[in-house]
Amino acid sequence: MSSSPRTFRIPWSGLLTAGLTALLVWFFVRNLHWAQVRQAFATANLGLITVAVLTTLQTYLIRAWRWQALLRPLGDVPFSPAFRTTVIGFTALFLLPARVGEVLRPYLLARQVGLNFSATFATIIIERALDLTAVLLLFAGAMPFLGVDVGAETRLAGVLAAVAALVGLAALFVFAGHPEKVGQWADWFSRILPARAAAAVGAFARKFAEGLAVMREPRALAVSLAWSLALWASICLGIWLVSHAFGLTVPFSGSFLIVMYLVVGVALPTPGGAGGFHVAYQMAATTYFGASVDDAAAAAIMLHLVSFVPVAVVGLAFMWQDGLTLEGLKQMRPAPESGTEEETRR
Repeated sequence: MSSSPRTFRIPWSGLLTAGLTALLVWFFVRNLHWAQVRQAFATANLGLITVAVLTTLQTYLIRAWRWQALLRPLGDVPFSPAFRTTVIGFTALFLLPARVGEVLRPYLLARQVGLNFSATFATIIIERALDLTAVLLLFAGAMPFLGVDVGAETRLAGVLAAVAALVGLAALFVFAGHPEKVGQWADWFSRILPARAAAAVGAFARKFAEGLAVMREPRALAVSLAWSLALWASICLGIWLVSHAFGLTVPFSGSFLIVMYLVVGVALPTPGGAGGFHVAYQMAATTYFGASVDDAAAAAIMLHLVSFVPVAVVGLAFMWQDGLTLEGLKQMRPAPESGTEEETRR
């Protein structure tokens, strides 16, 4: 019996990602003097780097506490599963393509504690909105104390962006107050879909609207925003510690400027932010804080390692304890959900 020939598909997505990563890495290293980079590593303050590692791990405790606050309207989630799935999700985000960790994190938690996946996933969307708001608010608040001239246009853009983020958060709050609208829009969109797909979309939309419940509780939303500000202040503390470990004269307020660059750098679709993270830090440190290209490069490499390696090690340990593998996580897909809670929990 003859078998049909296999169709060869060119992995365009992987090739484009590899090409972008290579381009960014080349841009980062093209003018480096490696002897000076090695010297910067040799003279770095290991004590400050150690504290930066602990600070980085602390941010995942804060992420888990914030997630608990966001999930409270859906149910009381214990800290342990919230923390473990947060770390595993970010490990997958760093090590797997296509940002699958963003979906795996709510999926793993929903499976462990019996929540609905769509509603749990909605809390991740709220997290991203809170992250953007917190970053912009901290940057706007730090601008008078940067000690460097970022230009009137940048200052105005920072203030306007922070105001826009708050307006967007308020709009999401209003939108969450009318969850039936989500269902109505889903029903309208479902008219062009096959019956089975339409039912799945409708069920997802309604459960997703349930996940916006925290937006309808001002106190819970305020607590979540406070955790977000603490989270990004902790991230900026890590940036400041590593910068000073390499002798860079970056004030603590200056780390709020650097983090704006890093947010853009890690948004580029490269594995673990490779290349984009390094270029972003190097540009900010050399442009505003008088760092040499080589010292900034060494600090960028160390900050990337501090930001990604410790949580990846802990995440892989958690995965081993839970019998999970990266390949297995890659294959995981949330099961189609129906409209009933009983069917969701099966």
